[in-house]
Amino acid sequence: MIKTATQEQRLDYLVEAFKADAVEYQDLRTPADTESRQRLLRSLMNVRMPRPMGKDILLVQDEYLKERAEERGIVPLARIPSIAESLGSKRPFADTLSLWQGDITCLAVDSIVNAANSQMLGCFQPCHSCIDNCIHSYAGIQLRAECHRQMQVLRSRYGREYEQPTAVPMLTDGYNLPAKKVVHIVGPIVYDGLTPKLESDLADCYRNTLDLCAENGLRSVAFCSISTGVFRFPKERAAEIAVRTVTDWLAAHPGRMDRVIFNVFSDRDRCNYEQKLR
Repeated sequence: MIKTATQEQRLDYLVEAFKADAVEYQDLRTPADTESRQRLLRSLMNVRMPRPMGKDILLVQDEYLKERAEERGIVPLARIPSIAESLGSKRPFADTLSLWQGDITCLAVDSIVNAANSQMLGCFQPCHSCIDNCIHSYAGIQLRAECHRQMQVLRSRYGREYEQPTAVPMLTDGYNLPAKKVVHIVGPIVYDGLTPKLESDLADCYRNTLDLCAENGLRSVAFCSISTGVFRFPKERAAEIAVRTVTDWLAAHPGRMDRVIFNVFSDRDRCNYEQKLR
């Protein structure tokens, strides 16, 4: 496809290419309006198993997703205030901590955190609103392919039934995301009520992620609210654990991180974190 193609032309090309890539969807009707075609393309990407894709198609996908990122609005680190600036906080590390409300896939930071499942391949439910689906959708299909490669290596070492344990992070490239890297981590699942073990596991998610970032020279990281969605960890307690664990880690590792961002989506979650961070 020519370099001067418009976004509409890229979208049309990709919808037909992804339909042709999947035998079961080749006869699917392509809707006329742009928003519906965007949803169809995202759905086709979401359900696609990790396997090779033509280089020409990947090039167009990358051009399309990078333009989409610009359209949606990229947020550089310089535009994310510390809590000293936004809340007037005087707590420890107020110049290093940030609270930011919005879409984590728009952040141009060194790393963002993905709340993954134990298969580590992303969400296969078309256009699901979970962070795992959003990150994979805007990164492109190369992200699922890399996760698959890493899991294949682990399964060759630990057995075919291997699944990623809770609180063990995996690092990948960000591909078409503004963020350079993605840290994928499986949070604890709450079934019959909160326990000290679940709380410890959640703290390990934050601690181990920060360790991994420091080991790889990543100096800014945006945390999602790990385990507080379908994994049912109580949001207020999760925020307390997140703030305490990150603060303790920063105290134990002076100068290793420039910025740690607590990323929230809802007004309720923002207010919850504001209370913990003032």
